[in-house]
Amino acid sequence: MHHCLSSPCLGGWVNQCVVEHLPATMIRVPRNAWRGQTQRVIPISMRGLVGPQCLKGLFVWGVMGALKYAVIGVVVAVVVAAALVLIPPTLHRVAVQYVGLPSGYEAFVPNGQTINYNGHTDPEGDLILNNGTTIRDAIWDGQYANTINQNHDQMVQLNNQFVGKTDPVNNQQYVTLQDFYVIKGQVPVQQVTINGQTYYVIEVDKINPANIAGFYTYDKWVPNFVAAMNTPGTTVASIPGNSPVFTWTNTTGTLVYQTQLYGHYGPFAGRYVLVLPNKIIPYGAIGNIAGASLSNFYSTNQIYNPSS
Repeated sequence: MHHCLSSPCLGGWVNQCVVEHLPATMIRVPRNAWRGQTQRVIPISMRGLVGPQCLKGLFVWGVMGALKYAVIGVVVAVVVAAALVLIPPTLHRVAVQYVGLPSGYEAFVPNGQTINYNGHTDPEGDLILNNGTTIRDAIWDGQYANTINQNHDQMVQLNNQFVGKTDPVNNQQYVTLQDFYVIKGQVPVQQVTINGQTYYVIEVDKINPANIAGFYTYDKWVPNFVAAMNTPGTTVASIPGNSPVFTWTNTTGTLVYQTQLYGHYGPFAGRYVLVLPNKIIPYGAIGNIAGASLSNFYSTNQIYNPSS
């Protein structure tokens, strides 16, 4: 004998038949399946005598519910991902300041690292001021940035090729050379913070290109070179090919030959020296960054005579 009763299923009313006298198991329908009604328990016989329409409805409800939450989850994930993409790196700037002296020489020394700043790749390094102060985490932003990257890469390649080998004239090992870029006058620098890291951006486009020139020397002597440029009385000379300086069995003798050697492989010209009262500093000039106001450091008629 069958009794038919009405029971809400998925918010609608369908006929559900239950066979009398057969043991039944219970399934629990979530509260929201009843649109706010209290949770209900539906008896189902061991023979599965819940009406097919209700079972179909329950199945459809389960699938649609799962799809609903899956779609919501996907939408939320897409929105969050889009928000993360659209949020730019945290950037904080302060006012531009001018460092150094109007009559001084400052030098940017690239360290081989680069940073994507203002939409292009800028070299990172140190900024050595005329008084010897070194500003770390400097960024060269503007004109010559790509050229500096290329020059430094070439310098590194030459160092990899020659450092550790022997100078054929003085029989000393070659040393590591470093390129650097001298600015005559004050340097506009803006302190910026990018994702918690502080940098000092050299705004090179505000500098007259005539006041910028590239040089290279022994990496450990770059600060000495900058100091010598800023020392009154320092003069510039070149080393003739037959100079006895080539035979000096020290770093000075090696540098004279090595700066000339690198000139065979790039925009480099060596055999220059800064002459101080008690020493000389050999160096080379970089031809693709050669501002006219620094021409006295790469164009000279003075010949160095070690006996003078």
